[in-house]
Amino acid sequence: MLAYRLLTHLLALPVLLWLAWRVMRRAESGAQARQRLGGGAGGVGALWVHAASNGELTSARPLIEALLADDPELRVLITTNTVTGQDLAHSWNNARVIARMAPLDHRAVVERFLDSHRPLALIVVENELWPNRMALAAARGVPIIVIGARMSERSGARWAKTRLGRQMVAQIGALSAQDKDSEARFLALGLAPDRLLPCINLKTAIGARKALPLDWPRVSTVLAASTHEGEEAQVLAAFAQARAQRPDLRLILAPRHPRRAPDIAALIAKAGLAHATRSMGDPPVAEVYLADTMGEMDNWYESAGMCFVGGSLVDKGGHTPFEPAAHHCAILHGPHVANFRDAYSALDAQGGALACTSVAELAKAMARLSAADQTRLTQAATAALGPAADMEAIAKAVRALF
Repeated sequence: MLAYRLLTHLLALPVLLWLAWRVMRRAESGAQARQRLGGGAGGVGALWVHAASNGELTSARPLIEALLADDPELRVLITTNTVTGQDLAHSWNNARVIARMAPLDHRAVVERFLDSHRPLALIVVENELWPNRMALAAARGVPIIVIGARMSERSGARWAKTRLGRQMVAQIGALSAQDKDSEARFLALGLAPDRLLPCINLKTAIGARKALPLDWPRVSTVLAASTHEGEEAQVLAAFAQARAQRPDLRLILAPRHPRRAPDIAALIAKAGLAHATRSMGDPPVAEVYLADTMGEMDNWYESAGMCFVGGSLVDKGGHTPFEPAAHHCAILHGPHVANFRDAYSALDAQGGALACTSVAELAKAMARLSAADQTRLTQAATAALGPAADMEAIAKAVRALF
């Protein structure tokens, strides 16, 4: 632990310069930078839930809502590592939810955060295990609960080589692993068996939420979800090729980072396609709908019979297949799916998704997937990814720990 503390002190100045650079570039506000340094009021006595970014926060939302429903007095303080994650939490428009940027894992910063917020407990989503944060929270008697924890074989071996891994695990009051292999690795690091909760994969518990779909024929609508820079041009090229064969085809383009909307609009125009922009209030009458807002993904999933999952044509590791599967969208994806390797392997093995390694293959899928094909893919995806977890039961088990 001493070596880690020394490392965080050495990195303090470079990190401060990085924060200043982000503020100067308007990648985040001064207020958000101060939050990263432990500042920001509000949320005293709330349940602290930390999720890395959009995907983790989306997967944790059913649990958060179940906890709020279980206790009408409960408030939740959500911290995320990314601005888009914070924007997503804000988009829920829930007065009992406070959203902040996560404090950097420096002792002085974490102490400041804990002094300001005095959380009721800390729920960590998946694998966001930060040594100083956990040690200082535990020292103040803040219960630490890890939900949907995952640990790869490589990470387990790396943590086993240091005392730091065992020290962190000793501070965990309760842990629900994502799978039995991860559970075994946490036990090997010293987690007491009586601190185990049943295995929970939060992403399989994502259900289809109430939505307001577009008035478009679902079978001929494609959603490109959470696309990244370098990916939109490929999706648009594929869509243009497919539309030449299937003129009724329409595209909802929902970028991972909505602030890139002006650049994406230029790409759409360059592709010779007409578009409407959600944030401008444009009616969805063009062949491309640029969905550049936060918190509306359920609307877009419900509007589309086919979903290309972003981050997979460029090397970003791919985004979750569980959300489109929950909304019964036929899943299309590129070759880069390392973030959800097991899920995509299960999908591909059971015919629950189509892997498209090129623009031509993506265009072919968009043009040829009939209503029957889409139904076959969605049924196979449901079988491959498994049933949703019982969030109310999970929430009650977690609630009993703080």
